[in-house]
Amino acid sequence: MKILYVEDDPMNRSVVKAMLEVAGSDMDEAESGALGLAMVDRETYEVILMDLRMPGMDGLETIRGIRARGDDKALTPIIVVTADTAPHLKAACLSTGADDFIMKPVAMNALFDSIAQVLESRGALAAF
Repeated sequence: MKILYVEDDPMNRSVVKAMLEVAGSDMDEAESGALGLAMVDRETYEVILMDLRMPGMDGLETIRGIRARGDDKALTPIIVVTADTAPHLKAACLSTGADDFIMKPVAMNALFDSIAQVLESRGALAAF
């Protein structure tokens, strides 16, 4: 499975990449929202993991950019991965177009469960 993680912190990307490798998934990395959008232009991903707090283009703006595309890539499942605990944030992410929301530090079971749930909701559970 091809997954994109848009996250400015290299340590967070490294930890999640190691987890996804356990599941046999291939993860591309983008350290900014703008780079994430460019990578979505070039590649097709089964799931996108999205940090919220990044310099420049934040995660919500990046999600809006993906959802505004006029092609099938606009439908790619997006899971927000954040350390932000603001009570209204999950609802804001979901209303912006995210499919799910998990907290940092990322627990492997939470990550795998979230990916399985978003894929199942789209009829693609067998892919993960």
